[in-house]
Amino acid sequence: MKRAALNIDDLRQQAKCALPRFAFSYVEGGADDEQTLKDNRAIFARWRFIPPVLNDSSQRDLSVTLCGQRLSAPLLIAPTGYNGMLRYGADAMLARTAKRAGIGYIQSTVSTASIEEIAAQKLPQHWFQLYVLKDRAVTTGLLDRAKAAGCTTLVVSVDAVHFGNREKDKRNYRRPMKLSLLSMIDVALHPGWVWRTLKPAGMPGFGNLKPYVPADKQRGAGGASYFSEQMDTRLNWETLRWIRSQWQGVLLIKGILAPEDARLALASGADGIVLSNHGGRQLDGSVSAMEVLPEIRQLCGAQATILIDSGFRRGTDVVKALALGADAVLLGRPMLYGVAAAGEAGAQRALEIILQEVDRTIAQLGCTSVSQLGPHLLRRQP
Repeated sequence: MKRAALNIDDLRQQAKCALPRFAFSYVEGGADDEQTLKDNRAIFARWRFIPPVLNDSSQRDLSVTLCGQRLSAPLLIAPTGYNGMLRYGADAMLARTAKRAGIGYIQSTVSTASIEEIAAQKLPQHWFQLYVLKDRAVTTGLLDRAKAAGCTTLVVSVDAVHFGNREKDKRNYRRPMKLSLLSMIDVALHPGWVWRTLKPAGMPGFGNLKPYVPADKQRGAGGASYFSEQMDTRLNWETLRWIRSQWQGVLLIKGILAPEDARLALASGADGIVLSNHGGRQLDGSVSAMEVLPEIRQLCGAQATILIDSGFRRGTDVVKALALGADAVLLGRPMLYGVAAAGEAGAQRALEIILQEVDRTIAQLGCTSVSQLGPHLLRRQP
């Protein structure tokens, strides 16, 4: 890193400099007018802290038990796809960062590294995120591999059956998956990215899909085309009940925003849910996950496992979500900014920043553990 990053936005700026425009647009972009993307950040200002005083919070414990596993903090690295476009080995870098910190790592179906490659890192908390594909043999194959790799928790994403219209991303291409001339010139102006990302092994592919994709479509546009064609657009509650019958471990449903869907997910056999609008990358105009969190917590009860993502950049954001009823927060873009900016050291710095901010915020609220957080520490602005 050229200078010490003091916050996630510093890492974002460094990532913007390090990446060619098409790669940064992929990480940064949202759907359509990006209103949901903007609202995901703006919503945190709707809640203000009411900090009690004269409470001894000199010693603090951020650890939590989540899905039967002990985490050092209520954080997980979110499932993110095609990270090999940011830097060679990015998935393993993120996994090792989670391992060192004692938090969870959720591997994406469309990660560049395979399930087996991440399992070789011997993570205590290795979770797998599943996109349900049309070919049931591929889906069951992924489930079998996740079991064999020791993944204890399956996170089924249900909010990307139909891909969002990501215009910022599309502007870098002359046609699908073919960079424009200006974008190719911009790549040439980033020789460091070429050296770090393409030089070690060429164009990255999709490690988990390699056994199923024809040899001539293993990398880049071919793999992306296969994945988009294979998405099961008929995904429904019956499909989720079938997945439940195939998976004996902990099962979470990711992409829930409607309160009734939260209830149905638990009734269908899920052990918990992840509230998410996919980082503003799917349906523009969707509510923020934070906006529905209090209602869904009240509907599902205190014992339900509720995780959340989309828009988190500060430790104060994390603490607000925990106070409103989330059991843990998934970090996506903050970790990608870090790994793009400075590799494993950047990923570690991103997590350090969030952890320090969470710890400091809890101390300033006079709490000694995550369990002491609650809505009594917040006031919603009109």
